[in-house]
Amino acid sequence: MPKLSIVVPIFNEAQNLPLLYQRLSHTMQDLEADWEWIAVDDHSADESFAVLSEIAGRDPRIRVIRLARNCGSHTAITCGLQHASGDCAVVLAADLQDPPEMIQQLLSEWRLGKQVVWAVREQREGETLITRGLARAFYFIMRHIVGLREMPATGADYLLIDRRVIDGFRQFGECNVSVMALIGWMGFHQTTIPYTKQARASGRSGWTLEKKLKLAVDSITSFTYLPIRLMSYVGATVALLGFMYAGVAISLALRGHSMQGWASLMVIVLVLGGIQMLMMGVLGEYLWRALDESRRRPRYLIEAEAGEGKAVSKSSPVGLLGRTGTPEAREDVFEHRS
Repeated sequence: MPKLSIVVPIFNEAQNLPLLYQRLSHTMQDLEADWEWIAVDDHSADESFAVLSEIAGRDPRIRVIRLARNCGSHTAITCGLQHASGDCAVVLAADLQDPPEMIQQLLSEWRLGKQVVWAVREQREGETLITRGLARAFYFIMRHIVGLREMPATGADYLLIDRRVIDGFRQFGECNVSVMALIGWMGFHQTTIPYTKQARASGRSGWTLEKKLKLAVDSITSFTYLPIRLMSYVGATVALLGFMYAGVAISLALRGHSMQGWASLMVIVLVLGGIQMLMMGVLGEYLWRALDESRRRPRYLIEAEAGEGKAVSKSSPVGLLGRTGTPEAREDVFEHRS
């Protein structure tokens, strides 16, 4: 039987975890597949790790990893995929907005030869019109401006990927990148399945506006140099307008007229200053990411583990997987730990 790895990033979801485990177990009972649940606790402030450890003590198919600091859901997903041992892996959220029952449809498409199966949000329950509008704008930019046309138009963060895709993903060591955008960029044989993204079962989302903005900037800067190219175009346009304005001023001066008004001069200075600051900000985003990548820091460190008959409560060399992510690196690390 094929083995399925279910990767779930978790942050302050203690109330939802028992129900999530119940629904996962019930769903997998009807499928002809072996499975494991890799739950990555992104340094939750509630009792998520304790709840997961209790579940892992009863079910050997559960493996729990707690990160040493809050790194974000995409880093937690990366950690889970680097530890996945299945023939394919499903990534879904722990807040029960992504129904676990859809795993059967995802597996059906995978058995037909698809290597990346996206569960695409056809509808969004419990979200405001502004949130849906901003999400559509973001995915429009990613598809039509950045050039990642493989990304679903309405967004997707619930998906199944084949073992070949997992191995290919583990070769990347980038820190500031969207996992979903990277998987879409990688290619392979992809397909989509529509579904309704449900409202949260309980609790409050940790996906703040600040995190959304950072993900948007990471996604754009990781896959296109268009912002820098636009800076060149804007600079050339402003320079041309400046020369034209200077020509008008010289022409008037030769005719015995002079251009009056401090207001127009202040407007020009403020507009040019604003454009220059904006350009410096764009360059700063690229330069900071280049600096962050050059540090070669691991993307995450593991604080504790539970499941598979063991529990580790320390920051171990497994954290090096956050940067390397290769199978050879995993073997060396586990040998070192043993």
